[in-house]
Amino acid sequence: MEQPLWAPWRMEFIESPKQAGCIFCRFPSENRDRENFIVARSTHAFAILNRFPYTSGHVMVVPNVHGGDMSAVAPEVFADWMDLLRRADGAIRNAYQPQGMNIGMNLGQVAGAGVLDHLHWHLVPRWAGDNNFMPVIGDTRVVIEQLERTWERLSGAMQ
Repeated sequence: MEQPLWAPWRMEFIESPKQAGCIFCRFPSENRDRENFIVARSTHAFAILNRFPYTSGHVMVVPNVHGGDMSAVAPEVFADWMDLLRRADGAIRNAYQPQGMNIGMNLGQVAGAGVLDHLHWHLVPRWAGDNNFMPVIGDTRVVIEQLERTWERLSGAMQ
């Protein structure tokens, strides 16, 4: 018997008005870290929850400087950004005990970048038998935790 699998967050994503400008430039300047799901900041970067995550604990680590060319990132910015990436990896591992981690970037629209022209790393915790097949066969993601709870867990773990 066919059972419905509800994913109401997808409608929020589809219907939400797309704001002008770059969210990765706007959110840190608003100083509303909890509301914008920024879990940590460093001198040149910040870590933010993906508002439409692949799984619970999905974090993006973003340099403060706007741009889509990694070779143009100043060495001190790059070093700080990578240190925050390392810290985010440790916080996710401590908070969620995943069995693996996908870490990567999508550079350009054809590569799947949802935010063009602002570099960012994705960290996606993974577990054996997780539901990574759902987006492929059901156009659905199963996320087991509310973003507010994820923010509490990871912002505390990154301090």
